[in-house]
Amino acid sequence: MGDHLLRDLTPQVLSVLVRRGADFAAAEDAVQDALLEALRRWDGDAPDDPKGWLVTVAWRKFLDARRSASARALREVAVRREPAPGPAGQADDTLLLLSRCCHPSLTPASAIALTLRAVGGLTTAQIAQAFMVPESTMAQRISRAKKTLVGAGFAAPGDVRAVLRVLYLMFDRGFAGGGEADIAAEAIRLTRQLAASVPGDPEAAGLLALMLLHHARRAARTDAAGELVPLALQDRSLWDAAMISEGVALLQGALVRDRLGEYQVQAAIAALHDDAASAEETDWPQILEWYDELVELAPANPVVALNRAVAVGHVDGPLAGLRLVESLDANLPRRDAVAAYLHERAGNLEAAARSYAAAARTAPSSAEMTHLLKQAARLNRARSD
Repeated sequence: MGDHLLRDLTPQVLSVLVRRGADFAAAEDAVQDALLEALRRWDGDAPDDPKGWLVTVAWRKFLDARRSASARALREVAVRREPAPGPAGQADDTLLLLSRCCHPSLTPASAIALTLRAVGGLTTAQIAQAFMVPESTMAQRISRAKKTLVGAGFAAPGDVRAVLRVLYLMFDRGFAGGGEADIAAEAIRLTRQLAASVPGDPEAAGLLALMLLHHARRAARTDAAGELVPLALQDRSLWDAAMISEGVALLQGALVRDRLGEYQVQAAIAALHDDAASAEETDWPQILEWYDELVELAPANPVVALNRAVAVGHVDGPLAGLRLVESLDANLPRRDAVAAYLHERAGNLEAAARSYAAAARTAPSSAEMTHLLKQAARLNRARSD
């Protein structure tokens, strides 16, 4: 049994057990036991229906474990009341398992970690590396998440909005890179599964489009030395044209449903950036219009307001953008970086250098910190020349 088969089948089998009523931790234990038995009995050759085999064995092991518990009589009654095993579509199973992993009682960080472990099939070590924490810390986080979900069953898939939020945060986390596991690519894979589960949901398609339109630029985001390259300076020939085309097509299909949501609007903004042959050709007036739509949809989101200030700076001038930035919370992440960018566009190099240095002190990654410090140094040199 190859690693790729294990990776594909493990979350599928786990999904079936959860759908049948097994609690998350017990289902995962049963699936692991079934995989161990498969390694012993398959002898390198999987049966004709490996998923069916694993489901049957895992379900039997789950029932055996349940019957052997101290409250045997009560548990057997519960088992008899569970729905009878039967065939089910993989899309429904995937959505159910994603819903369970993205339960509102979990913190976003715990939900992401549990999703990567249970649905993505990543190892605890890979997840820990991506989050830059010790493996033991991540193992404890995942264990606590599973304990939190004991008794929090779903008879049907939960709120798709909650799942979309976790997948969005997962992609945002992974897009910065780090570790051997490509968390951004995993977020895209899971969002594809979710979009297939809810084909009539324009926001699921919008989120997938947003991810693809951003991920298409990934090869150009860093130079040969691994340092960040701002969007305006990226080599656009390195952007993935096929991925952009797919993202645009998904976005168009979502927008025609006339049920506008935040992810569709963000995807529309990303598409306008991707459509520009150069930074100078970016359609900032239309981007600003989309940000106005986004403010209507998320009026309390300060990050949206900060990004809109950049668009205003391009349309109405950098001083107009700076006035908006100055009205925002001074502790807002990347506020100083945006202020620095707009100060530089306004020709105030001293203020821009100070703001770049201030932004570096709170940068979320070492790569971003290095980039911001270099911008500050560049402007200080320019002032002294």
